[in-house]
Amino acid sequence: MKPRIIAVIQGRMTSSRLPGKILADIGGQPMLTRVFTRTSRAKTLANVIFATTTDASDDPVAEYCEYSGIPCTRGSLYDVLDRYYQTALQAKADVVVRITADCPVIDPDLIDDVVSTVISGQSSVISGQFDFAANRLPPPWKRTYPIGLDTEVCTFTALEHAWKEAKEPQHREHAMPYLYEGVTLTTVNRQLQTGISPRGYRIALLHHTTDFGDYRWTVDTPEDLEFMRQVYSHFNERDDFLWKDVLDLVHDNPELMKINAGVQHKTLKHIDDRAIK
Repeated sequence: MKPRIIAVIQGRMTSSRLPGKILADIGGQPMLTRVFTRTSRAKTLANVIFATTTDASDDPVAEYCEYSGIPCTRGSLYDVLDRYYQTALQAKADVVVRITADCPVIDPDLIDDVVSTVISGQSSVISGQFDFAANRLPPPWKRTYPIGLDTEVCTFTALEHAWKEAKEPQHREHAMPYLYEGVTLTTVNRQLQTGISPRGYRIALLHHTTDFGDYRWTVDTPEDLEFMRQVYSHFNERDDFLWKDVLDLVHDNPELMKINAGVQHKTLKHIDDRAIK
């Protein structure tokens, strides 16, 4: 039986560094729409759902989704793991894809490759089956895809285990680290590392053969937003370009990379202080 694969895009208006960013305009469309449209192009997905919060600050998000026909759920402001679990449970998902709403050049082909690693081992780089796969993990693991293409995929069974067992703030706020925390990865080839986490989950980390892990294509600051607006402007406000088109663009126009070059990327160590007060 074919598994039901659901992508859940998390987003809220009260971002700590750039409040309201998910509804910020990028080339005539809110960033939320850009991420939803691009994610929806992944061929493996049965549905894409936007998961925001029940906080009053996110009423405009829910209203916009309803107006735009974007499926939307609402849940905990800070317990993102619960937000994912409740959304996946409601959607009857067998496999859950985690996407964040601040990644307006998220790539549907990369989403498909990470999904395929989990569901059937039919991606271009792997044969096997896993509980969790990603094309990036936070430090100390090394990433080779640009920041902003981040895709995490896990089975619903693994997500449910994490939802029941995870207690630490970083596990709840960042949704899936309970699954891969502490894993030792073994290199299979230039595009793949695998391992079994201390909690027994089978983990796969996909790599690009050339290291572009320092490239910043996410939106967390005004500089990031300006960079994305420039990218979309170069593509005439279309959103059907792929990540390697962006790669060509920034290599041909290196001044673009300078716009947000000074921004420091947040990691799992960054826990929203508001969540633990």
